[in-house]
Amino acid sequence: MTECGNSSASAGTGSGGSFHSMWRELLPIGRHSGSHGYRRFAWTGADTECRAWFKEQAEARGLTYEVDRNGNQWAWLGDPAQGDAVVTGSHLDSVPDGGAFDGPLGVVSSFAALDELRSRRAEFTKPLALVNFGDEEGARFGLACVGSRLTAGQLTAEQAHLLTDGEGVSLPRAMEAAGHDPEGIGADPDRLARIGAFVELHVEQGRALDLSGDRVGIASAIWPHGRWRFDFRGEANHAGTTRLQDRRDPMLSYAETVLAARREAELAGAVATFGKIAVEPNGVNAIPSLVRGWLDSRAADQESLDQVVGGIEKAAGEYARAHGIDLDVVRESFTPVVEFDHALRDELARILGTTTDLKVPVLGTGAGHDAGILAGHIPTAMLFVRNPTGVSHSPAEFAAEDDCVAGVLALADVLEGLACR
Repeated sequence: MTECGNSSASAGTGSGGSFHSMWRELLPIGRHSGSHGYRRFAWTGADTECRAWFKEQAEARGLTYEVDRNGNQWAWLGDPAQGDAVVTGSHLDSVPDGGAFDGPLGVVSSFAALDELRSRRAEFTKPLALVNFGDEEGARFGLACVGSRLTAGQLTAEQAHLLTDGEGVSLPRAMEAAGHDPEGIGADPDRLARIGAFVELHVEQGRALDLSGDRVGIASAIWPHGRWRFDFRGEANHAGTTRLQDRRDPMLSYAETVLAARREAELAGAVATFGKIAVEPNGVNAIPSLVRGWLDSRAADQESLDQVVGGIEKAAGEYARAHGIDLDVVRESFTPVVEFDHALRDELARILGTTTDLKVPVLGTGAGHDAGILAGHIPTAMLFVRNPTGVSHSPAEFAAEDDCVAGVLALADVLEGLACR
């Protein structure tokens, strides 16, 4: 189920009605009729529809709308040149057959929180901006948080021009086809200099809040995480005529490495996942010549992550040698531990502790976010909304109506405390 539940507890609040109206409009965009999941990939038709929705919401509220050099969308209340702006938002793209909440919950909640503050007649003393960062999930071009990475200078224009999708279409070509000029992509320090604080609301991608019984939480840090490509090269041959002892089958080494990843992760209290695979020649009756698998691994600290990945690489090498397989391991991306700004985090806790009756725990997360990319450049914080299933990146991802609205109200309180003093 992807719609917020049917509780009426918040039906009388302006923010609740605003949230649900927007949620209903956004819900059908990019939804696959077979899987019921979302395929909102960067610079595709579904993404273009989501971007049009964002622009309509901004203009309907009289906000100043703009698209930056990297394709990120901004809606401003007040003069950006004033500086020390408070910014909130998230992303609208999805993983393949993803859920409705990952990303969109933060964007919809940002508009609903502004509506709530206007209903309170809040007086802003700082500029406020709502943002939709482009290509956060990396589903099309294989690199997460492209829009925020470009803005922060963590991805250069030259590197971005080399990104291609599964059909060989480059990122610049895709942007141009969607109507955005890619010539100006790159670091945007002047824009970052305008921002005094960024707060991203996101559905929790886990069950910590459900287990503690809390609706909203504050992020402490993002676990260090990365992606590694394992290339197992053997020898293609006939599946029906080649004796088992004569085979150099890379699938065996790959399969054993998948099991090793589970063991290493369990030993370190971490996570490790082989979630993507490519096989050549990919024939039912052919022994593979190449099995390429992508590892995603995350841990609470760098030492644990090194232990997990090192153990997996060692095991993969041993299995490869045993089967006469050549092995290459390439680290394709890596993000070190991200500690969110302690002063801003504590300020969020103070605001919510004095303005609400919510108990707001502080918790870590193993998922990467645009907030994590920006944290090295500007004060950044995150709010999480309870996910009772703990499921994410799946059509089963869910947040209840009351929890969604509690998140909107918590975000409104935070924005009021940061931007209306």
